[in-house]
Amino acid sequence: MALTQADIARVKALGFLRNRGTELFSGRIVPTGTVFTAWELIATAELAARFGNGKVIPTVRMTLELPGIPYERIDEAISFAAARGLRFGGTGAKIRPVTSCKGTTCVFGMYDTQAMCRAIHEQYYLGWNKVSLPHKFKIAVGGCPNSCIKPSLNDFGIEGRRTPDGVRFQLYIGGTWGRTTRMGSAFPRLVEKEEIFPLLEKTMLWFRENAYQRERLGSAIDRVGTDALFTALESDDLLNRKDEILAAPLLQKP
Repeated sequence: MALTQADIARVKALGFLRNRGTELFSGRIVPTGTVFTAWELIATAELAARFGNGKVIPTVRMTLELPGIPYERIDEAISFAAARGLRFGGTGAKIRPVTSCKGTTCVFGMYDTQAMCRAIHEQYYLGWNKVSLPHKFKIAVGGCPNSCIKPSLNDFGIEGRRTPDGVRFQLYIGGTWGRTTRMGSAFPRLVEKEEIFPLLEKTMLWFRENAYQRERLGSAIDRVGTDALFTALESDDLLNRKDEILAAPLLQKP
């Protein structure tokens, strides 16, 4: 069949990317908190064999990509996955799959990274699934300063730090990696665990209100100013205006 751009855009929003030079697609299965159970892996293998070309490819955001799925079988593959507790996704100008290191079991891990990642997945990756952002937004949860998951190169990075008073957290905001590299701006103080979710939500609200459409968070911070960002994050004004911010149209670059 001859695919239109509307066809390609429709399935891209569902987590399916076109395989170069073909009318086949790769679908991304998103784990909860970066963890797949043995039964989910069995179901993923069955998906790959039944709908794709039999290959399963891990991505850098810890999803599993299944290439070779024909366009006309995508909706069937989604239903097959959902019946087995699996979810396709991980594309578009929204919160991307949340990643974490193995700090839950690692000897260097200072806290349960996968539990925090799972909570972020449930509250924001799923809870904000319908929220349009100016660009992609990546979140990484790191267990210690070894930085295996590279929190400082994500839009919002969390890194455990041991202090005399117990575990605290260093946050990095606005990091990017790729064609444009930017080290995330280090939040000027270590934070308590209970502060992380409110600060994450404020960061995404600030991003939505201040970034132009198709502008990454780091670029918006460099344009508006780090001091302006940090001042906004220390206030509850963004949370108080949450509904207004989410209802407003995205900013267009002048």
